[in-house]
Amino acid sequence: MKSKMIYFLCTGNSARSQMAEGFAKEYLDIDQWIVQSAGLEQHGLNQLAVKAMAEIGIEIGNQTSDLIDLEVLNHSDLAVTLCDDARSRCPVTPPEVRREHWGFEDPALAEGTEEEKLEVFRQVRDAIGARVKEFAEVEG
Repeated sequence: MKSKMIYFLCTGNSARSQMAEGFAKEYLDIDQWIVQSAGLEQHGLNQLAVKAMAEIGIEIGNQTSDLIDLEVLNHSDLAVTLCDDARSRCPVTPPEVRREHWGFEDPALAEGTEEEKLEVFRQVRDAIGARVKEFAEVEG
């Protein structure tokens, strides 16, 4: 059976899409799904996202911050935007590419101490994790 591809998209491919990619690689059957993420821009991997994911045993530190690849996008089975900016600015896709929007607050905008910022990353991480797990339970 041909693998299906899920492509997680956000503005900078630094936090939300990176966490979603990490969860999807954890929850989806890797024999059935190819999981990638990208952004409208490359902001680099946010170290608080890496730290928040490591706290729950998911390593994303080896993932890279990538720009949207139109070839990948146009051949994805599902493109998931994780922020309103990506939803509104994402390139048009062929009709066979299913698109969904799972909006989450941008944890990189959190203010305060390092611990306060990390707490926002944890909250967004948990929300993304729950949504990806729900998807995996339905889609496999």
